Amino acid sequence: MSDVALSSAARFDFDGPEHCIVQREDGVYADPEALGTTLAAALDNLLRAGHYLAGLDYPILIKALYDHGPALPRDAAGRVQVCIANHILPFTPARQSLYRSAKITDGQAEYYFEPVVEPDPDGGERPAALDADEFVADLWIKGIRFGADVAAIAEAIGKGAAGRCVVARRLAPVDGDAARVEEVTSELHRSNAPLQLANGKLDLMSFQNRFPQVRMGTRLLRKVPRTAGSPGFELTGILLLAQIGADLDLAAYAGEGTGIDIVPAGEFLIARRDGFLNVDPDSSRIAISDKIVSRDGVSARTTGNLNLSGDYEEFGEVQEQRTIEGDNITVHADVYGHVLSRGGVIRLERNLVGGSARNMNGGVRVLGVASSATIQAARGDVVLGRAENCVISGARIRVDTAINCEIMGDDVEVTHAEGSAIAGRRVRIGHAAPWKQGEMLVYLLRPDCARIDDAMAQVRERIGQFGQLAARHRASIETLTAQPHLSTYLKIAPRIRSGDLVLKPEQVPQFQRMTDTAGPALKELGRLSDEAKKLDAERQSGMAVLGRLEAQRYDRVGAAQIALEAIAGEVQVRALPYEPDLGCIWDQGPRDIRLRLRDAIGTELLHAGREGAWAWDSASATAMG
Repeated sequence: MSDVALSSAARFDFDGPEHCIVQREDGVYADPEALGTTLAAALDNLLRAGHYLAGLDYPILIKALYDHGPALPRDAAGRVQVCIANHILPFTPARQSLYRSAKITDGQAEYYFEPVVEPDPDGGERPAALDADEFVADLWIKGIRFGADVAAIAEAIGKGAAGRCVVARRLAPVDGDAARVEEVTSELHRSNAPLQLANGKLDLMSFQNRFPQVRMGTRLLRKVPRTAGSPGFELTGILLLAQIGADLDLAAYAGEGTGIDIVPAGEFLIARRDGFLNVDPDSSRIAISDKIVSRDGVSARTTGNLNLSGDYEEFGEVQEQRTIEGDNITVHADVYGHVLSRGGVIRLERNLVGGSARNMNGGVRVLGVASSATIQAARGDVVLGRAENCVISGARIRVDTAINCEIMGDDVEVTHAEGSAIAGRRVRIGHAAPWKQGEMLVYLLRPDCARIDDAMAQVRERIGQFGQLAARHRASIETLTAQPHLSTYLKIAPRIRSGDLVLKPEQVPQFQRMTDTAGPALKELGRLSDEAKKLDAERQSGMAVLGRLEAQRYDRVGAAQIALEAIAGEVQVRALPYEPDLGCIWDQGPRDIRLRLRDAIGTELLHAGREGAWAWDSASATAMG
């Protein structure tokens, strides 16, 4: 026993009726180092030898015997004191005969109290009184060694009336509590209060904190250890063991981004990184990642509108008029609301009905059916299976089946199209046909190059003017050099300067007169030559500008092409001019795209047919079919 196994416990002088029980002036004491079974054996010998404990302290006795109940008292020096009674008195056979056996049923002992008599010295009988301490001693001798209700016994004896009374009860064991986890941070909880805006107003369509975020090192859960429980005892004093509580492995709750930290304060599940908190309802694992995972759907009741700073994955439906805004967004159920991405990828695993999917800097992919919806990715790819009554725009578009849709992009490929208006710089349609009353229209997006063409014409004209002026200057040069005196001078002068020809003294004055005569013509010849060189330089510069303009025009027009592999019904192909400098033509609202593609005003008819195939490309600028 932990409260008696102390070095401060006083040793006994074994001079009592039993070796570990002693009668002192101030009471009956048990040896604090001989408790439990040793004390039980000594007490049993004492009681069976015709004694009982008067002034019995039953709780201390039970504690000393079975270690059940409050701690044993200590003296001023801190030593355990086991005073179990006031006196040891004789329990004579005559007194023992006053006590009958108790009836034991369902773990409790019941005794029928009634008036008793004892022999008097004259040979007759006289009324006798039972004694509670004797009663407990008699119960012990008859095998009831635990659970006596001393107060009930004393009360029944004091009344002196006949009646049944429960005098002892078995103590049932209390099983231990199972280990459990408890939350240690309020950050695990969502706040569904309306979102308060910067101006103090409340946004009733959004929640304050639907998806909690935690910091690295935050303690999330604490393991509350299991308990051993407390044992019970039969009336005979036999120990009834308690069932120890079930244990749990806190690591089973640890998902990505979390871990176990064992410290003196306990065992904790902590965050290993900053991020969003996700709880798997099937495994109860807690994970922390950059991506939010939700299984509740998006509605006015569950989440409200969502404006998120990271990636989002939703397993429930996105209901009408609900909005999800984030980066990479994946929805595994049907979408009836609006999905907006600032970048990354929008991936809808099911259907998009009546809502929209817009990506400002990335792609959109719908694996199910898109119906009466808007799908836009101005700088990314759009990949759809089946689209009906939709407006679709993007840099690169791939659609398996398009029915009564408006589609505009840079590079568009549709396997099967009916009653749709499809525009692009590069368009390929496997099968094109009208649908009910809807026309099948195909547009070649043709950039407006009028300004570049005007500039190129002006440059060409200027280059021609430079060429003409240079030619006139060269003609004048040829006329001058054909004059006899200048021609002769131009032949002789270089040879004289180089030393190939040496003049005689009498020839020098003659050469000087020749130089004076050719002087004005030489001056004019130099001027014309300089002008011709300048004009040649201007012409070369103009040719460079023209080359840049031609490259700019080619880049503007690009490699445009249209290919209709199979036409079944009335199909029109038109050229739709647009101004690239005003921005990306397919980066418009759905209403503007629909109006632009369903109105042929300002377009040029390239082809109209009911069958066959038709193709066109800018390289050859020819049509076939």
